[in-house]
Amino acid sequence: MANIKSAAKRAKQAEKNRQHNIALRSRMRTAIKKVVKAVNSGDATAAAESYRQAVPVIDAMVGKKLVHRNKAARHKSRLNRAIRDLQA
Repeated sequence: MANIKSAAKRAKQAEKNRQHNIALRSRMRTAIKKVVKAVNSGDATAAAESYRQAVPVIDAMVGKKLVHRNKAARHKSRLNRAIRDLQA
């Protein structure tokens, strides 16, 4: 445990921020999994709709610097390709 008051406060803030980041990252992963599940079920319209809802969530995590922009782009690209393959 920290001996200095400011260090104790920083430790509390770091833990609070860590928990918040975990929740946000989980929200992004859930959005991605919804798209994958819709693609695996073979429902193109549900997959497209869930993709449309997942993209802003993924982009928001980039804005909060929780994931790198390239990782977000890779996720969006692969999901979109899966949906296009499903529609074809």
